[in-house]
This record gives sequence, C-alpha cells and structure tokens, in this order.
Amino acid sequence: MRPFKKITLPNGLRLVLAPRASSVAASIYILVEAGSEYETKKINGLSHFLEHMVFKGTARRPRPGMIAEELTALGAQFNAFTSQELTGYWAKAAAAKFPKILDIVADLYLNPLFAPEEIEKERGVVIEEMNMYEDMPMRRVHDLFLELVHGDQPAGWRVDGEKDVIRRLGREDFIRYREARYAAPATVVVMSGKFDEKSAVKAIRATMGVLPRRAPKKKPPVRAHEARPRIRLSFKESGQSHLVLGFRGWDIFDRRRYALQVLADVLGGGMSSRLWKRVREELGAAYYISADADFSLDHGLFTVAAGADHARTHAVIGAIMEECLRLRNEPVPPAELARSKDHLTGGLILGLETADELGGFYGEQEIMTRNPLPPETIIDRINGVTAAEVRAAARAVLKERGANLAIIGPHRNESAFEKLLQFPKN
Repeated sequence: MRPFKKITLPNGLRLVLAPRASSVAASIYILVEAGSEYETKKINGLSHFLEHMVFKGTARRPRPGMIAEELTALGAQFNAFTSQELTGYWAKAAAAKFPKILDIVADLYLNPLFAPEEIEKERGVVIEEMNMYEDMPMRRVHDLFLELVHGDQPAGWRVDGEKDVIRRLGREDFIRYREARYAAPATVVVMSGKFDEKSAVKAIRATMGVLPRRAPKKKPPVRAHEARPRIRLSFKESGQSHLVLGFRGWDIFDRRRYALQVLADVLGGGMSSRLWKRVREELGAAYYISADADFSLDHGLFTVAAGADHARTHAVIGAIMEECLRLRNEPVPPAELARSKDHLTGGLILGLETADELGGFYGEQEIMTRNPLPPETIIDRINGVTAAEVRAAARAVLKERGANLAIIGPHRNESAFEKLLQFPKN
C-alpha cells in the first residue's frame, strides 16, 4: 500500500492524500507557488502581506476575526507561512472536525475580500513584524546573507519586503497578484491524518474545482554571481556576533543533495557534530552553531550559522574554515558517517509523528518537485551515501573562492575578515 495518493482535478489542481488511520487528528494544507522569488521589486513583500490578508475576511466570513474565532472554537491549530518559493495555509483539528476545517481553509484561500480598511490596519501589523525581526539578529543575519550571495534579484530580497513597498501596496496590487498566481495548476491541497477519503475528495472537488486552470508564469531564474569571497557586515551593538558563513550548493533536483545533507550533519548537525565539539565544547566561544543544506528550485546554499563572543568571532570563523578543509581532504570515518545518517533519518521519522507535519512533508515536496518521495525512499538514499560521496560533495561545494560571510555585530572593518575566508595552509 502506498503511503500517499495523488489526484489531479480537471482544472489542474493537485490533491495529495496521506492517510494515517492511527492518528486522532487530521490536517489540511493548501500550498501555492507564490513567494518572494515570484515578485518584482515594485511589489516585494506582497506574497507575505497577502498571506496575512486572507485571514481578515472572506465573502462567507466577512467580519475580521471570524476565521480565527471559528477555528479556535473547533479546538484547531492553524497558521500560514510564506517563503521564497511558496505560500502555505494550514489547520489541524480532531479527526471528527476535519470537514469543518477543510471548509474554512478552502474559504480563506478562495474568497478573500481585501477590504481597504483592513489592508490599512494590517499594513501596520506587517511593519511591526518586520521591526520585530530587525531586533532578532540571529534571524536577520540570514536575510543579510541572502542579500550578499544573490544581490539585487528576487532570491536576494527579503520575504517580508521593504517598508517603503509595504506602505505603498493597495487593494489592486493584491487582486492582480492573486489572480496571476493563485491558479489551480500552481496549487496543491494536502489532506493528512485520519479522514474519510471519499467525502474529503468530494468536498475539494466541489469547492476548489472553481479555481481557474491558467498556468502562472514561472519565476525568473536565479543569476549566479562571480565565485569569489564576499563579506557583508551590519553594525549592531548586540550581545554577541551573529554570523552566517556559506557556499553555493545544488538545487532540489540534484541527486547529490543526500551526500550534502550528510555532510551538513557531520559538520554541524547537533551536539555530536564536529563544529559543536570544536567551537562550543573546546573553544567555549559560541552558544549555538549549526550547518544546513538548503535546496531550491534552481539554486541551493550550504551554510554554517553561529552566535559568537565578539572577541572570538575570528577564532570561530577560523575553526569553521579548518573543519571545512578537513572534510575536503579526509573521508569521514565509518562510525561518524553511520552516526550522522542515523541522526538524519531519526530526525525525519520523529518529525512526521503528527498529522500536520505529515501534510507539510508531502505538500512541500509536491509544490517544489511534483514528485514527493515517501520517507522510506529518502531514508534509503541517505543510508546509501558513501564516505567518498561526502568528500566529493565537500570538494565541489566548500570552495575557498566561493565562501561568503555575513555578520551582525559591533564590527565595521570588512578587510579584517578577508584572510579568514582562505583555507589554512599546511
């Protein structure tokens, strides 16, 4: 028995059904190919702003607050999110309440009002959210890193946009953008957990079948900049220096991604990783440090993030570069390789325990690749990675000339960090 089923409606809408009979809850996700990489400079931040606005009233639930009140009365958990390449809306409730949460989430997706007075109110909320993140350098440094790596193109812009743009956006901008992007072929509906398949599919056909079939434009391709070390500093009198040091990686369709994931786990995938032991336990120079491999439609990144003692920021960067060089030069020993694979696959299994996590797992794969893989397949591919493949990934991605460094903290002199982006010489 397949762990999920796909159905494509006549209008091009894709349904993914991931039942779990043992679950006490059910979840509905609606995902769409809309995010900051689909925007122009003139409307940067609109995808995220629109995500806010659909909760402010629909044709069937016109009063602001009705959607949240109704979902709360059902005992549901619910939210929405926007990233560079997708926007998602979801709710989870006890299995018996599934038809009701399905109706509500479909309604907010299909019938938003975009009332001018509510746009004005929510404009302030969005700007305050931006202000909140400005006060969170641990998060903001990742935006700074994307700006550094990608420059002035959609992949380098903030998902929440710029304040001047948010202040200018009007109702017609929302309507035009939604009509252009919120179309059936660009939309995925995921039902997961415990639900009645026949009635759920019938309800989706009856409601979401009205979405237009037109195919939205593809996002502009990401332009790669010259591969040379780049540094971006943002001065801030913070309690510690927050940094991201990273390299260009591979897109989500590259089969080498599994080797890069194992590489990231070996380097900075938790409390037994090399960087955790080196930087936190041996040097005592950082509270958090981690490595990640991120895969997008036509680009990817391999990054290390850390929060370091100001005076020891140079030592932390030096340690990161040394460990990257070691991964390029030496194969990962068998016991360490096995431990990292177990850490990755165990995290995947534990991350799919609930209905909403299961729905997000299949939905994000479908919206990105149109070919979701069950957990067992991903686990097999991770377990099949060899030490030689990990080293080959390190040599292909962790290149000295491709290093990029973004820091938020009390630093002003970029040249003071330039030599640190060179691999240590033997």
